[in-house]
Amino acid sequence: MNSNWLKVVLAAVFEVVWVIGLKHADGFWDWAVTVIAIVISFTVMIMAGRKLPVGTVYAVFVGLGTAGTMLSEIIFFNEPFNASKLLLVGVLLAGVIGLKLVTPDPVSEGGEA
Repeated sequence: MNSNWLKVVLAAVFEVVWVIGLKHADGFWDWAVTVIAIVISFTVMIMAGRKLPVGTVYAVFVGLGTAGTMLSEIIFFNEPFNASKLLLVGVLLAGVIGLKLVTPDPVSEGGEA
């Protein structure tokens, strides 16, 4: 995995932060962290999209963000566990991993990393 794919993962982590912030923020500092997370998330995703196929970057970003948000809600905010929901997110992640696996890295194609 090259640094551009790591940027996508990092952007997804910040996506989880801001999505949770949209639901749970209730004070100035909570909203400030949420806005900062939005800016970091999209900035890093755009940086990765300059070197990788944008459609794949966006699909991986959203898939990881969705899975991370759902798991965070269960772990940190006592959202009820739902096996069918977890199964469907697993299918989503399988598709995201599949997209990543069939997308050539720019380095192996002779491009810049």
